[in-house]
Amino acid sequence: MAKFPSKMSGGCMCGAVRYEITDLPSRVLHCHCQSCRKHTGAPAATLAVFTLDQVKFSGKKRKIYNSAPNVGRSFCDSCGSSLTWETVLDDEGALCAIHISNFDQPDVLIPTGHSFYPDRISWFDIDDNLPRYEGFVRGNEPLHLGPAKKHPHGDI
Repeated sequence: MAKFPSKMSGGCMCGAVRYEITDLPSRVLHCHCQSCRKHTGAPAATLAVFTLDQVKFSGKKRKIYNSAPNVGRSFCDSCGSSLTWETVLDDEGALCAIHISNFDQPDVLIPTGHSFYPDRISWFDIDDNLPRYEGFVRGNEPLHLGPAKKHPHGDI
């Protein structure tokens, strides 16, 4: 496993949008909500959560699509790379959750839980022992640890 660097950077596929972060994320999680799945085109999105003031963007200005009230999802309008999920929460302020696949060194960002687990695609599960949450990870009790007990299509 890679050592956590003092500074992290990343950006979109074409390099037009870049970012730099000098602080640790408050959490790293797999999100199974339909909105994250549609934003990434993947069965789950893995995000590192920062306060917005921890993230310094450079290069081309990212585009933001308002996917729900008080929720923005950013992307590069040149290459289409999904970049962030952004919102403001009463207890945390402005948040910027960055898709870990956009980081130059994603190996140091180790997930600690699954959010919106009941919303996952029924045939998709990640074989780890992390807690699964009904909604957001922060401030909630997990449903259980580890993957679903039984695959929806039986033993395969």
